Amino acid sequence: MLPSHVSPLTAEELSSLATEQHRPDRADIDLLPTSELVRLMTHDDARVPEAVHAASDAIARAADVTAERLAAGGRLVYMGAGTAGRIGVLDASECVPTFNTRPGQVVGLIAGGPSAVTLPVEGAEDDEAMAVEHLEAIGLTAQDVVCGIAASGRTPYAVAGVRHARGLGAATIGISCSPDSALGHAADIAVEVVVGPEFITGSTRLKAGTAQKLVVNALSTATMVRLGKTYGNLMVDLQATNEKLRKRSHHIVALATGAGTEEIDAALDAAGDEVKTAVHILLAGTTAEQARAALRTHGGSLRDALGEHARAAR
Repeated sequence: MLPSHVSPLTAEELSSLATEQHRPDRADIDLLPTSELVRLMTHDDARVPEAVHAASDAIARAADVTAERLAAGGRLVYMGAGTAGRIGVLDASECVPTFNTRPGQVVGLIAGGPSAVTLPVEGAEDDEAMAVEHLEAIGLTAQDVVCGIAASGRTPYAVAGVRHARGLGAATIGISCSPDSALGHAADIAVEVVVGPEFITGSTRLKAGTAQKLVVNALSTATMVRLGKTYGNLMVDLQATNEKLRKRSHHIVALATGAGTEEIDAALDAAGDEVKTAVHILLAGTTAEQARAALRTHGGSLRDALGEHARAAR
């Protein structure tokens, strides 16, 4: 099913977008001392978190829907072009070591394919058919969530992907930095973070890119918290794949249990470096096998698996 066509913008329409408007008060930045240039830029950047905060309710709705779909076996699929696409790919890749998501549970699709992560692929963002092909290639189903990301809210690749996904029954989210956007209208949930004109006209890798990164941080993190991937604010599902992360695992178990170094080392060793399992061993007095069984019974939620032990320990 091909999506409705996203009509190209005229030059006048492009210049009217919130992300493309010119700021006369920044017209002489190339004449400023570097210290003043950076001061003005960081002053502009400081306004971004407030704009993201204003979209908190929409982000929360998106996270609840995403958690529900993932709990039922679905996937979160980010789609975008250029900076927006790279932000989606980055968040998808970081969910594996941070939250121990299963392979393919969070997916990042970028216009132009994987090579576009490091090199621009000219014209890819305008390719609506490519968006459909990418979704078909991963076998998109109605269980999944597709999150389109586009600063302008008009990128054909992102809009087409969201429209196609919605037509299949998948839940859809549109993250943009333009009000009343085509992407927002195409999605079930619109997250529109209006950060205003860029420091350099039209360079949406700046405030818009920062806003999009903050939004996907909040979306994926809130989703994973709802899925029991944390214990309080402790990252108990991380993968200890290097020495730094092994030390972090030890620290997390210490914070969760108050146990001593030798006890923690023994528990992590018995648990095969699985933080959740080690915490359960120490707080509930179980074996590693019993701890894993309890976690499976409770959908991976350490707090639920611990029950009364969790309330006594906190």
